[in-house]
Amino acid sequence: MSQKRLYLLDAYALIFRGYYAFIKNPRINSKGMDTSAIMGFMNSLMDIIKREKPDHLAVAFDKEGSVVRTEMFAEYKANRDATPEAIRIAIPYIQELLKAMHIPIIEVAGCEADDLIGTIAKQAEKQNYQVFMVTPDKDFAQLVSENIFMYKPARMGNGIEIWGVPEVLAKFEIERPEQVIDFLGMMGDAVDNIPGLPGVGEVTAKKFLKEFGTMENLLENTHLLKGKMKENIEANKEKGILSKKLATIITDCSVTFNEEDYELTRPDIEKTEAIFKELEFRRMSEQFDNLFRTDHNAPMANNPEEARLYKKPQPKTDEQFDLFATTSTDEATGEVRTSYYNTLENTEHNYQMVQGDLGIKLLLQNLLSQSSVSFDTETTSIDPLTAELVGLSFSWEKGKGFYVPVPENQEEAQILVNKFTPFFEAENIEKIGQNLKYDIKVLTNYGITVKGKIFDTMIAHYLINPDMRHNMDILSETYLKYSPQSIEVLIGKKGKNQKTMREVPVEDVKEYAVEDADVTLQLKEHFSPILESTATKQLFDEIEIPLVPVLADMEMEGINLDINFLKSLSQELSNDIQTLESKIYEIAGEKFNLASPKQLGDILFDKLKIGGTKQKKTKTGQYATGEEVLSYLALTSPFVQDILDWRQLVKLQNTYVEALPLQVNPKTGRVHTDYMQTVAATGRLSSNNPNLQNIPIRTERGRQIRKAFIARDENHTLVSADYSQIELRIIAALSGEENMIKSFQNNEDIHKSTASKVFNVPLEEVTREQRSHAKTVNFGIIYGVSAFGLSNQTSLSRSESKDLIEAYYQTYPRLKAYIQEQIESARELGYVQTISKRRRYLKDINSQNMMVRGGAERNAVNAPIQGSAADIIKIAMINIHRRLTAENWKSKMLLQVHDELVFDVHNTELDRIQGMIKHEMENAFILSVPLEVEIGVGRDWLEAH
Repeated sequence: MSQKRLYLLDAYALIFRGYYAFIKNPRINSKGMDTSAIMGFMNSLMDIIKREKPDHLAVAFDKEGSVVRTEMFAEYKANRDATPEAIRIAIPYIQELLKAMHIPIIEVAGCEADDLIGTIAKQAEKQNYQVFMVTPDKDFAQLVSENIFMYKPARMGNGIEIWGVPEVLAKFEIERPEQVIDFLGMMGDAVDNIPGLPGVGEVTAKKFLKEFGTMENLLENTHLLKGKMKENIEANKEKGILSKKLATIITDCSVTFNEEDYELTRPDIEKTEAIFKELEFRRMSEQFDNLFRTDHNAPMANNPEEARLYKKPQPKTDEQFDLFATTSTDEATGEVRTSYYNTLENTEHNYQMVQGDLGIKLLLQNLLSQSSVSFDTETTSIDPLTAELVGLSFSWEKGKGFYVPVPENQEEAQILVNKFTPFFEAENIEKIGQNLKYDIKVLTNYGITVKGKIFDTMIAHYLINPDMRHNMDILSETYLKYSPQSIEVLIGKKGKNQKTMREVPVEDVKEYAVEDADVTLQLKEHFSPILESTATKQLFDEIEIPLVPVLADMEMEGINLDINFLKSLSQELSNDIQTLESKIYEIAGEKFNLASPKQLGDILFDKLKIGGTKQKKTKTGQYATGEEVLSYLALTSPFVQDILDWRQLVKLQNTYVEALPLQVNPKTGRVHTDYMQTVAATGRLSSNNPNLQNIPIRTERGRQIRKAFIARDENHTLVSADYSQIELRIIAALSGEENMIKSFQNNEDIHKSTASKVFNVPLEEVTREQRSHAKTVNFGIIYGVSAFGLSNQTSLSRSESKDLIEAYYQTYPRLKAYIQEQIESARELGYVQTISKRRRYLKDINSQNMMVRGGAERNAVNAPIQGSAADIIKIAMINIHRRLTAENWKSKMLLQVHDELVFDVHNTELDRIQGMIKHEMENAFILSVPLEVEIGVGRDWLEAH
């Protein structure tokens, strides 16, 4: 009886390989979808089925990386570039096709496909199978044995390769396949970020294996080595052992080879064909029909080996094995549930409802005896200005907590909430929460001010890992291995049928609400020591946390909006837009959809031949018509500039002029933006609903929008306070560039001063154009402007731009050295810091991809500058707010937009407050160059600015 054969496919290796095989000629369907990855993988799969007629077959997928390896080495695979969008889209389609074909998917959270294939291969070998590992990845060679083979699919005109033991030994020049692990460990792997031994490449690794046999023998006999190699290897012995461990394929994952499940059977033709039809895989559909036959009843008499494909498919379970899964049993149904995380259902907890005067009194006594309490509010809305309290939850011990329902009647609700005022206003009790600004604003509506020290877990995590998401569910699953109950379980999905918390049974709300407080408490305990170890505790305590109540007050205050002005501006914009459209259509010789990139590209490049014949195209085959492309063309084409102007006007009208009146709160009659502290990795605040950070100020129409923001009434005036050239002042101070520092200390016009130096002309003879060019370089240098970039932003040629940048660095030599020092420091540490020790982590700083690495290097320079500017204005806001409160000013701080603060100032305080604001902003942080603030006043924001 001949041996049965099992084929195990390494999904992602084949998917990536298929995608890049089509990279120069991607497969795009009529919907604009790049189907290259799906087609490439399916070609490999069908080729194996047709060519090899396997008895058994399965496909292994990575899921969430390797927990074991990342625990050993946190940087494992850290250099990998982001997965191309086409591949991310492809995965669900590929898995659906595999399910339709009744081909098992092997997937276990925390295990890599290599390990799953290794585990199954070894099990199948013991059951007398020949196993073929279908992959182009050489790492699998370590598993090759008498009955386990590497199967490398055909590619680029080369036929398939099958590596058995002799082929592996010859390829790696070793004596036994297990030595492949030593070979990989010595060499390391830049793709997987396995360090290896410094200076050891393929040739040296093979030489060492011939001489020493294993990594361990090499490290035990380094006295036989010489010179720099000896020094490097002795200094990196631990890296060598670690690298070997990382390169070792695990063969004891919690998956089991069951030959019945893996037997190749007849696919579900109908489902498979439907997916092919959706993808528009006509030719592949034909090949599929030819392979499996369209006549479902026809026996494969001519090919007995393929006849078994007509067997009725065995029912397959969707359940996957998982090392990290936890199980729980539903007591009512006896159903066993599997979850990767602990949940309310499988975790012991004690959450109690508290109602009645005695219960509230006892709870309050307990609260007041604590030093630290986590709390959360349940409300009827995500808008804190209109939200009503449904309940309050509290927790100060893991797994335990209390829920207090709040009555719907607002009089009764106020009486109940007032009872908790002593707790919320207790200075000696730390309050813990997730996104506390929301809860603070809700409680403000009930007349309660949250006092004392606060700890916001969302902000803590933002400082610890600014590039990750910070919502509580993600944090809980990541750090606590606990999955909180989704709010959608209680109120349903978004839409007209979604309930409010008021409509949910109170017992269910209790579990959900106290769980939030409990989880937040646990997250606080987890994050506190990390803040210490990452040296961000002071930033957390002195800037980010004190800023929370400042932002809450600003958001509650809002700003007045002149709706009538916006209506008139909208009409003016409509007229301007129509005029531009008529002009554009006349030059184009036809009407077309200006908002359609395809139609616009055809007009610009096919019909009008603007910019020559070689124009950039997108992945879908259309001409690229993004702002970057059009801005370059607009330098020489008034027609393209008209199109850019049209886009700008349409955006102004849609995004601001027509949208802003809809965002006036009906309760207050004012616009209330939401400032987010945990979005921008640089530390800058983000503004949302409405976004006031992106109102354009470089165009006349853009500036007009600011005119719609007006003072509260005739007794108030808007005051704008704006840092002057703060980023340039910061880079001068941080770099220690004496020439730039002196210019600021002498209160010179920095752009004119720079122009005088780089163009070598007296200060009084600097032209407007020279100053403009110098200004572009001054600001561009922070963002790593190139000669090409500078020429695009100015009227200078590329060679003139190159000369200007060189002259700039000769004028400010310390600046160039500082930039290089920042990059080198980032390479060593993996992060850069602001003046307040805010970290910006740069995972791509040592990337092998030049483009990716270049972006990280630019961030290494500009993140400390932008972040320091953010730190400074935050400090100023905290100090100003503290004085406004302590000194009982009638005036209010309303807005923060980049380097500018806007105030609603009572006219009786107008003269006095300007000096106070200027003093606090200019002295927020002392640098070697003076900070300068420009103050403006007016009835509206435009006039004040």
